Amino acid sequence: MPTSVVPAGRSARRAAAEDEKLVFETTEGIEPVASFDEMGLKEDVLRGIYNYGYEKPSAIQQRALMPIIKGRDVIAQAQSGTGKTSMIALTACQLVDTANREVQALILSPTRELAEQTEKVITAIGENINIQVHACIGGKSVGEDIRKLEYGVHVVSGTPGRVCDMIKRRSLRTRAIRVLVLDESDEILSRGFKDQIYDVYRYLPPELQVVLISATLPNEILEITSKFMTDPVKILVKRDELTLEGIKQFFVAVEKEEWKFETLTDLYDTLTITQAVIFCNTKRKVDWLTAKMVEFNFTVSAMHGDMPQRERDAIMSNFRLGETRVLITTDVWARRLDVQQVSLVINYDLPNNRELYIHRIGRSGRFGRKGVAINFVKSDDIRILRDIEQYYSTQIDEMPMNIGDLI
Repeated sequence: MPTSVVPAGRSARRAAAEDEKLVFETTEGIEPVASFDEMGLKEDVLRGIYNYGYEKPSAIQQRALMPIIKGRDVIAQAQSGTGKTSMIALTACQLVDTANREVQALILSPTRELAEQTEKVITAIGENINIQVHACIGGKSVGEDIRKLEYGVHVVSGTPGRVCDMIKRRSLRTRAIRVLVLDESDEILSRGFKDQIYDVYRYLPPELQVVLISATLPNEILEITSKFMTDPVKILVKRDELTLEGIKQFFVAVEKEEWKFETLTDLYDTLTITQAVIFCNTKRKVDWLTAKMVEFNFTVSAMHGDMPQRERDAIMSNFRLGETRVLITTDVWARRLDVQQVSLVINYDLPNNRELYIHRIGRSGRFGRKGVAINFVKSDDIRILRDIEQYYSTQIDEMPMNIGDLI
């Protein structure tokens, strides 16, 4: 049965009007495969996915993994939180021959953080096959990239600009690349990487397999598919199969903006039971809230787009390692945070855009994991909250007193 999606960034009304004439539907004959055991994966890769904490494939993995493994070109329309990073990692681990120390899989991402995240997940899932992965990204040493690539890696996960540079320097040899993955390809194009994508593609072998993952399907994406892909399998994931399942959502009514801070400090002990991410709508608010928390002797870390790359990397690394437990951030990072231990997200400000809601709270129960989201809601935010409930066909209840027991 074909599935459809209301693409992010498109109004529900316009999507409904276009629903009958979507550019494509899920290719007929693609049957979902309900368990990893039925996919014919290498034993060591299967062990890696279970060790990583996944018990069963997500909706997109059930439909897309088998066509990819069988060598088909695939277009998957899937948003953040649907298990796509682990799907890419599983694909790389399954397709790569680790006896051959050449680059066989190339994954392009729109941001350094996503490229590094993909590298980490591939390393974790492929720990039993000794897969060698390198994140080839801007802001890092060119010399280190050259050394790593000369030494020999099986997979490169990178940003288009740096990957293009390494290919032109002949440090990244492309002759053995079997599969190209464009992750969040709508984001890649919106960031102006189109020329680099075409540049990279020119250097790749003609019999290349291409996998394209995108939350939305603008014309530029369809243009790429017609030029790069051969008879692709097309898969759409319904919005109601995204990450709201397994996440308990609550709101706290705060009459005034000033009352949010007191509410947050009351919750602080609950936050540090595990790890928590707190979202604010502006960089200025992140800085203000961080300073205010520190002034009251609460330990927090903060991150936003105005910070130098090295500082952001250090903060993210400390948070991933559990050395800091509470991270205050902006929506710039809503798609980039994939920290397994995070089971609580607080929307200090409700997002300005309802599509951002799922990206934010998807940081708590990533597919197959549970989580809690708490929304601070002023009187004039009630309308936004109800709109979010209606848009996602979900229910957001008032926060109970025993919130700590639910995390």
